[in-house]
Amino acid sequence: MANDSQNAAPSGRLRLPPAFHYPAYRVYWGGSLASILGFQVFLFSQFNLIHHLTGSAAFIGVTGAASAVPSIFLNLYGGVVADRMDRRRLLLATQLINAAVMALLGALTFAGRVEPWHVIAVSFVSGAVFAFDNPARQSLYPRLVAREALTSAVAFQSVIWQGTRMIGPGIAGLIVANVGGDETLGLASGFYFAAAGFFVMALAMTRLRIPGGDNQTGGGASGMQALAEGLGFIRRDPVVRFLILMSFANAFFGGAHLILMPAVASDVLGVGRDLQGWLLASGGAGALSVTLVVGTRRRVRAPAAMIIGGATLYGLLLAAFALTAEWVGSYPLALVLVLAMGVTQSAYMITIMSSLMMATPDHMRGRVLGVFGITYAMLPLSGLQAGILAEFIGVPMALAIGGFIVSFIAVAFAAANPKIRALGRQQPEPQAAAVG
Repeated sequence: MANDSQNAAPSGRLRLPPAFHYPAYRVYWGGSLASILGFQVFLFSQFNLIHHLTGSAAFIGVTGAASAVPSIFLNLYGGVVADRMDRRRLLLATQLINAAVMALLGALTFAGRVEPWHVIAVSFVSGAVFAFDNPARQSLYPRLVAREALTSAVAFQSVIWQGTRMIGPGIAGLIVANVGGDETLGLASGFYFAAAGFFVMALAMTRLRIPGGDNQTGGGASGMQALAEGLGFIRRDPVVRFLILMSFANAFFGGAHLILMPAVASDVLGVGRDLQGWLLASGGAGALSVTLVVGTRRRVRAPAAMIIGGATLYGLLLAAFALTAEWVGSYPLALVLVLAMGVTQSAYMITIMSSLMMATPDHMRGRVLGVFGITYAMLPLSGLQAGILAEFIGVPMALAIGGFIVSFIAVAFAAANPKIRALGRQQPEPQAAAVG
């Protein structure tokens, strides 16, 4: 464990967030920023290209599903691989593969030879690669900081995703609109930009030095045995099981409003796409603000209260947003409620992530986070379940039911198990990282 004198910020200097006192984490964070920004630009360019080629909304959906399906089915095995390989080298490989396929799509687009199946195929390959990339990412960076800085590290990883989700489409739009006189040239440039972001992350992996090394062995068990060990660990540990369940509830029931926001904005609130964009931006601003605050702290003092209370409040706010949109129809009220939803959701999800990392041994972390990663891949399916339900009871009531389910799961499981209520009082010590 790094000592406190090493972690203390020098007097008279700008105080860095706890995670940034560790040089290895700074290298990793900079590379992650480049690659995730590239990924957001890739998504924007990909969906605009398929629409440019086909003019079909159905093809946009197929392109998204082409990425989600392999990610859902391969995440478990990706976690096994992350526990059996050197995670730094695994990340180096995934970055180079993604950079290569995105650059290839850019070349086909630039040459005017791109076809819809090219876009769908690249989306499929990218989704499959991310099934190995995500468990390796999530299980690597806890090795780069000491335990007292882990919450800060998780928060600033979340800052990257939330920040790039807000600015990435704007950057992509500027690239597409201003490069060349043809839209396809701009889209090709977007793919090259995305490839460059992944290449920067690959360079960061070549410079990264992990304290204590990261030569994963995974034991002598076969892949299926290793997977069974990971699932068995989750099944036996009620706290880990609860944390993953809450992440699933957040994505599958609590995230449907992101998919169905066009219907809420236009059909329920009666506003256009511009004001719909402000609704989404309001939630992003709320999430980013609380993430920056949490990122400056060494730990969450009452993680059980943060998760249970945050998830319960988020679910109730989601239900209030949906029902007041229907019964009151006030756009300013909707803005305030979505802002509050972003704050509460970010607070409890960051706490879930940091608590899960603390509760999982390093040799098991890739497999556990592989299962955890599936919950994020379920987000596109949240719109499907809520959309089907909305056909019978309407969009607001379908979203409200999802919110009530999130709140119910948080309260019911916490009430049933005292270990969940005691979360944070006694947690295993993860492997420490050195500052230098």
